[in-house]
Parts: sequence; structure tokens; C-alpha cells
Amino acid sequence: MEPLELRRAVEAGRATASELGLQVDDVIVIHNSDRVVLRMIPCGVLARVAPSEHLAASEFEVEVARSLADAGAPVAELEPRVEPRVHVRDAFVISFWTYYEPVGSKITPADYADVLMRHHAALRQINLDAPHFSDRVARSLSEVNDRERSLELLDSDREFLSNTLSGLSAAVSIGKAGDQLLHGEPHPGNLLNTRRGPLFVDLATCCRGPIEFDLAHAPEDVAKHYAGADPDLIHQCRALNWAMFSAWRWRRNDQMPDRNHWRVEGLNRLRAACLRMSGT
Repeated sequence: MEPLELRRAVEAGRATASELGLQVDDVIVIHNSDRVVLRMIPCGVLARVAPSEHLAASEFEVEVARSLADAGAPVAELEPRVEPRVHVRDAFVISFWTYYEPVGSKITPADYADVLMRHHAALRQINLDAPHFSDRVARSLSEVNDRERSLELLDSDREFLSNTLSGLSAAVSIGKAGDQLLHGEPHPGNLLNTRRGPLFVDLATCCRGPIEFDLAHAPEDVAKHYAGADPDLIHQCRALNWAMFSAWRWRRNDQMPDRNHWRVEGLNRLRAACLRMSGT
């Protein structure tokens, strides 16, 4: 968010928390992108604040969190001192979560695989109306194919991204019989190491697809410890993930920090993933 919008988002989060009886003397911005994550002190609460157009996604994330908590999944939980729902204030939507103090030790590949397998097992126990991963691919493809929404993307890169997104989406979707609910983006930034053990956050990305789609977000060594995973499908999914990542970076209104760097880096990572996938 830009500075003015960020200040409004912080104030919306602070005011809502205070109205709910939570003591807020200070607010620390932990993450700032198209939505912000705030640590509130001294109440020990984490607030996720997004523009109101993200209401549906925020409500979906709360629904996923509630279902997974009931299933005993290794996920960050909603704040128990307030009603588990999305609050609306000053054109922002706000949800409140438990804050977990991070533990400094690194999560090993074996532990990463274990927590992801436990997360997948919990996801198989719940019933949610979640989109298929190919729906997300289609949205990113629409950004690439609409020149008005991605004005600065070179024609050669646009064609490369479009062909890669459509081709890999079709290839990965072939085996739909094995699809299940997934985290959607279980990369290291969405896995906290806490005193309770590793916990997944950012649950709004939940979707349906093969487990390899999730494994493609994890460090490469993790797949070696996940029984039954298809290495070739992981390579396809990793290339597809970089294609989607790159597509979003070329949106006119993308707010990822250091966007210009990641525009170039994303395309470079995608080309490398495609070369590896083809075995060249």
C-alpha cells in the first residue's frame, strides 16, 4: 500500500481492535503489499487488513482457518478473544489472528515435508467450495493477454508467458482424479516456526489440485521426504508457479515491494524452470 493508504489501514485496524476490547498501544507493520499484516502491542494480536474489494477472499480465509482448526491442522489460528469473522471499517476489511513469536531454528526439509503432509491430511477431512488451481492460472493469463492491464510487458515476453501459462495449466490438469484441497502457496514465507511447531499462514490461497502444486512452492529438498510425489509433475508445477508469479508482477497496479527487480527475476526463474523441465 502507498503511505497514505497504509496509514488509513493501520488506523482502521487499530480502531477496530480497540472497539473489540483489545489493548493497542502500538502497531508494527510486519508486511505491506496489496494488504497489510499488523502486530498489535501489548494485546499480542495479528491483524490482516485489506481494501474492501478483498472482502470475499478475507471471508474465505476465515472459513478455511475455522475448518482447519477443527480438523487439528498445523495452521495459525484466529484470535480467540474476538468473534471469528471479518470486520469492515473505512473501506477496509480486517481479520484478527493469534500472534506467534517466531523461533530462530531452521525448518529442515524432513520437518517441512511432515508438516505439509499433516496439513494435506487435515484438508482431506474438510469440505470447502474452493477454486481449482487452474482458475488462478486463468486469472493471471487474463492479465497477460490484456495489454491495457500489463502495458509495460514486451510482446515477446507476453507471448512466452501466455503460451507457458495455458500449456502448463492444461498439462498439470490432466490427472484431476488425484486432486484434493491444497494450501495453494505453502512457500517458506507462509510457514512459521513457532514454539508450537511449524504453522502455515495465509490460508486464502486454498484451492484444489495435485499435491505436487503445493510441493512446487516448497524448497526443492522437501519433495524427497514426501512419499508418493511425482518429480516430473513438481517440475511442471514449479514452472507454472513462476509463470503466475511473473504475470502478476506486470500488472499496472501490482504493489509487491521491489517490483521492478522481481519482474526481471521472475521471467529469468521461469525460463530456467522451463529448461529444467525439458531436461536441457
